[in-house]
Amino acid sequence: ADISCLSRSIGNKTYYGEVTGKEKKHSDDKEKQKKAPSPTNGSENGYETFKASVFIPRKMQARFLLHYEELLQRRLGKYEYTLSIRPQQLVGRLRVEVNILENSGIVSLEVPPLRNSKHKGNGKVEGDVSPPPSTVVGHTKTLAKITFSPSVVEQTRIARNGILGDFIIRYDVNRELSIGDVQILNGYFVHYFAPTDLPPLPKNVVFVLDSSASMVGTKLKQTKEALFTILQDLRPEDHFNIIGFSNRIKVWQQNQMVPVTPNNIRDAKKYIHNMSPTGGTNINSALQTGAKLLNDYIAQNDIDARSVSLIIFLTDGRPTVGETQSSKILSNTKDAVRDKFCLFTIGIGNDVDHKLLERMALENCGMTRHFQEDEDAASHLKGFYDEIGTPLLSDIRIDYPEDSVEQVTQNFFPNYFNGSEIIIAGKLINHTSDSLHVEVTASNSKKYILLKTDVAIDLQSRNDITGIPGLEDGKGDKNYIERAWSYLTIKELIKSRLKSDYNKEKDDLMEKAKSMALAYNFVTPFTVLKMREAGLHSEPPQEEFISPSTDGIGEKLQSLQGHKVPPGIRRQHDKQRIKISKTSADGDPHFVIDFPSSKFSVCFNIDGEPGDILRLVSDHKESGVTVNGKLIGAPAPPNGHKKHRTYFSTITILSNKPERSYLEITPKRIILDDGERLLLSCDRSAVVRSSSLEVSISANSNITVTIRNTISFVILIHHYKKPAPYQRNHLGFYISNSKGLSSDSHGLLGQFLNHDIKLLQEPLNTSHQQVGQNQTEALKPNPTNTLKVKGRLVPVVWKQRRIYNGKQEVDCWFAKNNADKLIDGSYKDYLASHPFDTGTSFGTINSL
Repeated sequence: ADISCLSRSIGNKTYYGEVTGKEKKHSDDKEKQKKAPSPTNGSENGYETFKASVFIPRKMQARFLLHYEELLQRRLGKYEYTLSIRPQQLVGRLRVEVNILENSGIVSLEVPPLRNSKHKGNGKVEGDVSPPPSTVVGHTKTLAKITFSPSVVEQTRIARNGILGDFIIRYDVNRELSIGDVQILNGYFVHYFAPTDLPPLPKNVVFVLDSSASMVGTKLKQTKEALFTILQDLRPEDHFNIIGFSNRIKVWQQNQMVPVTPNNIRDAKKYIHNMSPTGGTNINSALQTGAKLLNDYIAQNDIDARSVSLIIFLTDGRPTVGETQSSKILSNTKDAVRDKFCLFTIGIGNDVDHKLLERMALENCGMTRHFQEDEDAASHLKGFYDEIGTPLLSDIRIDYPEDSVEQVTQNFFPNYFNGSEIIIAGKLINHTSDSLHVEVTASNSKKYILLKTDVAIDLQSRNDITGIPGLEDGKGDKNYIERAWSYLTIKELIKSRLKSDYNKEKDDLMEKAKSMALAYNFVTPFTVLKMREAGLHSEPPQEEFISPSTDGIGEKLQSLQGHKVPPGIRRQHDKQRIKISKTSADGDPHFVIDFPSSKFSVCFNIDGEPGDILRLVSDHKESGVTVNGKLIGAPAPPNGHKKHRTYFSTITILSNKPERSYLEITPKRIILDDGERLLLSCDRSAVVRSSSLEVSISANSNITVTIRNTISFVILIHHYKKPAPYQRNHLGFYISNSKGLSSDSHGLLGQFLNHDIKLLQEPLNTSHQQVGQNQTEALKPNPTNTLKVKGRLVPVVWKQRRIYNGKQEVDCWFAKNNADKLIDGSYKDYLASHPFDTGTSFGTINSL
């Protein structure tokens, strides 16, 4: 959290806080401020603290107003807001009021019991889970109001000394696998990306644990307890190893990463149980050993693209053995990691070199945590592991058009962990555009994912929070998105300064962060809050935000992120148009077969029953591909000849070569399962690509499925805004490329893909004359033509049909009576027993 304003009124005098640049020495007779430079020199619980004191004359009333801003971090699937309530005395009128506004919708709001600092950890509370006494919670879909106003008696029951603890609110917002929530206001945007319903990525994790003499007692005991639980949470597809270090480096399993099996977990627990504290602290060698284990495993198994590798490093001290110079340890670690995996660091107690651990994590795409020795380390460790234990995506890049935005914060992220959130902010420069194009690319195991959308820029009414009950007095709220951008940019400048090795670069980054902090009134390590007297009965001056000089910030940050940013996405995807195919099954359902070599098309209807599953393409034995369509019923239109209508509600595409996978498509969502289940929404544009399969979604329009680059299907999505009683949201199925299907493929459509049909004219004397291609036009009006199909004669009539949402008109020869004699067998021979039925040949039923 960053302080942006502090004001106070004492009697008839008002003082307000003014953020100024920090001087080398600063003193004020009336005021004392302290910003602890690091968590190791007297700050409370590792936090930087702000302190102010003032003398209040007798019988005077004083009013203090502190305004601070905090970007809530999403951890373990929830945001957590914490407010310390420690007045150190009983208070006659104590009231806390928290108002929450989330346009995406608030879900799973909870207020757990007050938390004492000793119980901070993974957020799990044992025993009583009811809210603190006197807590009132009320909320609508997007607004929540929480009040806490304990009486003196209720305060006494909690703590007689007035140290009540932390008042905590946890909640999440509605979200899905999509582009995320993009908020735009007054020329700035902030983008929150936190997808769900993704299969976990396999991970390769090396635990590097300090077993030096200083770990004796509670610290090592709690570390062991946490590791026992963590090992139990590893998944069957994960690999792991354990390194204990002191003077010597002890590797549990030499030169290998071990698969997760019951026996290996049991042996690992024995190894941890037998660890004993002794000797000094050789941090450098321990990290070099862990990095070599992972690098060798990655190189030998070619698993870099489909799993996430990481080191979890824990210590309670400073380097005392081997290389002890921090700068050398940092450079050695960076050279060993080589951007191949991430390093997460944990420090326990007051003797740890916090700056070293923080910079090691920052330079190697990880995170750091620092716990006090008297806290519950086991709970902390488990909570931290839970945050990073389920990677869902890797190599996430979020792009916006270069001519639309500038000064965008970090937009490439090596990993996305379940329950967390990626946040990007930037400034809009194209003020004539009415939308912002957003593209997200990422990898999920063997799949490549591309999500695309256009966000409306004119969102003033949606994102303007002025006039919201409970939020009227928030200073600067009208600029909250701009302030979120400035907040993120300042944080990144501070991190980049920490990672830099060059004094001039450090000074340059400090000046940029300082300039921005002054312009936006943030108290940072480079600024200080001074109190100024505003005069008699006067109000503090209103904040006026001016644009600071931010030239070159984006380029500087990008060069210091620690991971090489891959090139941006080519915009060619948007320009590609779907190839329209005539061969299709759409509507009620109406079937069309195109015969390009004969220069004519054939069409027919299938009057099925609701619930029927039709075999559309059956080539399981050869190409491994099967397509089935399930029918849904609707009443027939008035004055029609049908008793009911049917449409395709679900299309199932199955493939077993080179590996088993299936797609289940409905008008609302797509399930892709190739051993790992992925859920996609049809109302968001996206591309998912693996080695043999690509699924491309055009939002609310169509889905293109490409198998091995030789087979392509297009599924149209038909949505009705105001459907008539006889209409249903449904799907249309089109074959755009059938080169990969074999000559033995079958099904209502598949049987015609590699066979020609002859068109005959039937004169009155019933002798048959074959029609040449150039004679087809002359035969159009003749209602008594005949097709010759595998020796069968099929009477047909001339019809016109509209396909592809009415965009294309098709002239075709129509076969009546459920395609009698046109198709092999009868309509009922094409009924599948279930959506995943993979009949390998006509009349044969198998299951995948």
